[in-house]
Amino acid sequence: MTKAIGELISKSVPRYTSYPTAPHFSPNVTGQIYKSWLQALDPQKPLSLYIHVPFCHKMCWYCGCHTKVVARYDPISKYAKALRAEIKMLADALPGKFKVSHIHWGGGTPTMLSAADFSEIMGLIKDLFLITEEAELAVEIDPRTVDVQKIKALAASGINRASLGVQDFNPKVQEAINRVQPYELTKEVTENFRAAGIENINFDLMYGLPQQTVSDVLNTVDLSHKLRPDRIALFGYAHVPWMKSHMKMIRDEELPDSDARLQQTAAAAARLLALGYRQIGLDHFARVDDTLAAALEGGTLNRNFQGYTTDTAEALLGIGASSIGRLPQGYVQNVVSMRSYEDDVLAGHFPVVKGVRLSDDDRLRGLIIERLMCNLKVDLDAATRQFGVDCSYFSDEMNNLQAFEKEGIISIDGSHIAVQPAGRMLVRAVCAVFDVYLNQGLAQHSKAV
Repeated sequence: MTKAIGELISKSVPRYTSYPTAPHFSPNVTGQIYKSWLQALDPQKPLSLYIHVPFCHKMCWYCGCHTKVVARYDPISKYAKALRAEIKMLADALPGKFKVSHIHWGGGTPTMLSAADFSEIMGLIKDLFLITEEAELAVEIDPRTVDVQKIKALAASGINRASLGVQDFNPKVQEAINRVQPYELTKEVTENFRAAGIENINFDLMYGLPQQTVSDVLNTVDLSHKLRPDRIALFGYAHVPWMKSHMKMIRDEELPDSDARLQQTAAAAARLLALGYRQIGLDHFARVDDTLAAALEGGTLNRNFQGYTTDTAEALLGIGASSIGRLPQGYVQNVVSMRSYEDDVLAGHFPVVKGVRLSDDDRLRGLIIERLMCNLKVDLDAATRQFGVDCSYFSDEMNNLQAFEKEGIISIDGSHIAVQPAGRMLVRAVCAVFDVYLNQGLAQHSKAV
């Protein structure tokens, strides 16, 4: 490994699930602005919904999500009431009854909701929106907290994809991240989902965890493969204890260094490819017959706050505390505090606290970054022509990319930039060249690998 490559691996860069990224949202985008954006949406175009449930039974020390540990159901019941209120507010603000092509439940642990509350919210969505026949309805699952009856309730509500958190099957690693989850339990829950008719299964795995080795990662990949998930996401642990205080429970000296992280992700990727999975962008893998692989082949693969997606809707409406929405005009984020969120929506106010109104420069750079993240290549000439400029607009960026080309991370052929196979894991660093916000403010991000 050259010194230059080592420096790139250690560089802190965003995950680029949006552009601009969330640390650069401002309070200039308010609930009233959001309402006007909703009112301007085209009723002929479908939208997607993201619903955030910020509760867990126990805190996993690697977790970077907005969530809270609760022992009683009362706070969850109150939150469910607020979710229903926000959904009604959204439907009332929209200029018609919209089609919905994607629904994603995230957290936290969405199944902390009772079967009754979950079913009631899904029923409300079906009353207020038109769910398309081909819609993907997905929910994130903690296998430790879902039983057969809850799974049957999810299936009865129309859920057709389950994303199971796994991370690593080594008990030593599980103890180090405060998430003990035996393989047998994950196997049982996977089988229960399929028995209930929910056959589309995702697994979330992680590398870069405390005490984790290449052998651990490969063993987790092999065990996961035995359960035949349709998709596997292989995320790098982002150690940001200055943002998430519970991460201080993970000792720095127990974490693999940048070189070890690179070895872990490279070994896992090679094993998944050998097992017949298709690599999707940076960190997703899909069976060749999965819709995510088809989207890659068909050029319709996109990226949002849930990662790589087949979702092509122009608008994604975020529901719940801390959730982020994307509309043609820009991004909006709800207040993080659950109490403030509940107070706002129960009083009839959109709980938006910040966002960003997109400029043409934002849109152009966002297009380039998304294509690099999804397709690992982009034609700058084709992209800039859409916005009435030419490639000279990015003359500084092209100069900065020469260092990446010299290291074999990318190739440049005229206006065509292509990430090379050996540089795939550094695609976020390539994207960062086009990010004019990155060095502004105090935002801190995870390592590139």
